[in-house]
Amino acid sequence: MKKPVPVESASALIDEKIKELGDWRGKTLAKVREIIHAADPEIVEEWKWRGTPVWSHGGIVSTGETYKNVVKMTFAKGAALKDPSGLFNSSLDGNVRRAIDIHEGDEVDEAALKELIRAAVALNLKGKSKPKPRRKFPPLRPAQGGL
Repeated sequence: MKKPVPVESASALIDEKIKELGDWRGKTLAKVREIIHAADPEIVEEWKWRGTPVWSHGGIVSTGETYKNVVKMTFAKGAALKDPSGLFNSSLDGNVRRAIDIHEGDEVDEAALKELIRAAVALNLKGKSKPKPRRKFPPLRPAQGGL
């Protein structure tokens, strides 16, 4: 099993990726990152799958993938989130994930994205604060016939 990249290194790798892109995708990824941290200051940055920025809090909240024509935010449990602003515009047929494709020139609805991020964190944390109930076993019955 691979060791996870330390948080400090992950943040530095994300900084480097933004710098390397050097175009609208880098600016968009930097803006998305800023919005994510504003929505949840406790979010943890990770670097997974050979070069994908990942933001987690109680589990994966979102990834920040960059492609030639799009910056994609994939929400790990997006299908379970309410999206009243209609930000999700990709991976809509899946049972679990949902994504937001941001194209060059697109304006990001910061308030709606912050709400979506907060909802994803809340979903990740739901039930994690309570210990799972222990299974109750029936009381032992005295053995028949004795020993």
